[in-house]
Amino acid sequence: MNRVVVTGIGVISALGLNQNEFWQALQQGCCGIRPIESLDVSQLRFHNGAEVRGYNPENTFPPDVLPLMERFTHLALVAADQALAQAAVQWTPQLREKAAIITGSCVGGQAAQEAGYWNLFHEGQTRVHPLTIPLSMSNAAASHISMRFGVRGPAFTISTACSSSAHAIGHAFWMVRSGKVPLAIAGGSEAPFVFGVLKAWESLRVISKDTCRPFSADRSGTVLGEGAAMLVLEPRDLSLARGACPLAEIVGFGMSADAGHITNPSADGAALAMRSALEDSGLAAEQIGYINAHGTGTIENDKTETRAIRTVFGTHADRLAVSSTKSMHGHALGAAGALEAAATIFALRDGILPPTANFTSPDPACDLDVIPNHRRKLSVEACLSNSFAFGGLNAVLAFKTADTL
Repeated sequence: MNRVVVTGIGVISALGLNQNEFWQALQQGCCGIRPIESLDVSQLRFHNGAEVRGYNPENTFPPDVLPLMERFTHLALVAADQALAQAAVQWTPQLREKAAIITGSCVGGQAAQEAGYWNLFHEGQTRVHPLTIPLSMSNAAASHISMRFGVRGPAFTISTACSSSAHAIGHAFWMVRSGKVPLAIAGGSEAPFVFGVLKAWESLRVISKDTCRPFSADRSGTVLGEGAAMLVLEPRDLSLARGACPLAEIVGFGMSADAGHITNPSADGAALAMRSALEDSGLAAEQIGYINAHGTGTIENDKTETRAIRTVFGTHADRLAVSSTKSMHGHALGAAGALEAAATIFALRDGILPPTANFTSPDPACDLDVIPNHRRKLSVEACLSNSFAFGGLNAVLAFKTADTL
């Protein structure tokens, strides 16, 4: 069994176009939630979102490639480029044949499908764009990463709603740990700012009209975000032998299903996933110093997650620091777990815990130390990153500091 380290991270989000901008914004408690600019939202009940701003795909990809990709694929490739550059992966034919690519996405590409439906049902056209399927398929990001870097090993996409990219990273971790693959590129991407998608979320009545304030007594819902994060995972010994600088060690992964309700979360299911991650990692509950919470800002999710944390950690929950970075980068659906894993790794590396932004007043049902509004300088040994999805599909990642290697 290999010990597995993260040697590269790429991030593009509402908080910036790379990992440095992302991490600096998180530390400062900056909120990337603003009025949506990419489409007309006048017919929606909510007008705010966490969009990636300042990104121009024409400056990144050649004109012959752009028509073959939707925005969620662009973002995934940008993040993968960054992660592999930081990791300084030394590609060989053998590594390309065996390395894995595992991505997560909840909705995949939606713009091409929406345009096709509009043309069929509104414009009366009889045909849709011939690339509608390859543009919209959720595995497009994994496929394009494979083609861009010539990686021919296992490549696939996991779609488990809001825990998609956490599941992707967890399975990549297991594959590297077992020795099945010598390296994995894993994470997720999402670009949900398409009118039909936003209308569908509006109908659920879980979107805030102003901002995302997890764990606050006056929280009013989540706010959608877009972006991507990719991680490079390698065996610890091989990475050190080639001179890589690990950012953190990934030590555990836990999964569970609520087997309950399609949208209402279960504290028992969330607790089972956290216990499974701890068991897989060999960590004691008391070794966890920080949890990057799923923390959507909805009434039910936040109090249910609080109950789950208290169930798993008992009295240690009073000494745990917990925050939700969705308050800043929004809820990026299938990419959320990857963005939050990146935030967790940076917190471990630098000994700085990101805050829960937009916090106003405590809720007795969320009686945790949620690091309100201001970062905390605190070095911790190990962290969890929680992802709990619609459908009751839960994924939890466990990380340790790289300096314990």
